[in-house]
Amino acid sequence: MYSKVVVGGTFDGLHEGHRRVLEAAFANGKSVIIGLTSDDFARRFRTRNVAAYVKRKAALEEYVDSFDKPYDIVQISDSYGIATLDDALDCMVVSEETLLRGQEINTIRFKKRLKRLVLIVVPLELDDEGVPISSR
Repeated sequence: MYSKVVVGGTFDGLHEGHRRVLEAAFANGKSVIIGLTSDDFARRFRTRNVAAYVKRKAALEEYVDSFDKPYDIVQISDSYGIATLDDALDCMVVSEETLLRGQEINTIRFKKRLKRLVLIVVPLELDDEGVPISSR
């Protein structure tokens, strides 16, 4: 079990794919840091309307409270959040879709002489037609 696991995203319309990523984070960490995109950042890369930060945060809190482990939700305004800054992190949970971002974060951490994060990759969740579930 890792001491401090990080996961990040927009978490708009908390769907089964989001739940799987969060479950993996809580199953593998003693504590979890959830980077939640700011409204401005979320709107910059989404093609549809995104629920307000406060609404997304409330839905996240309601879901992750059930894990009964310490967690923090921090607002992030870029693709990296605290993942390239916090040396206490040991692990990052990513989906197949965000694996390249996790690898990029590890490259940045290496250049900053921070320890690399163990990447736990959660397979994409598919709908009944075999299409990946996504908030996009």
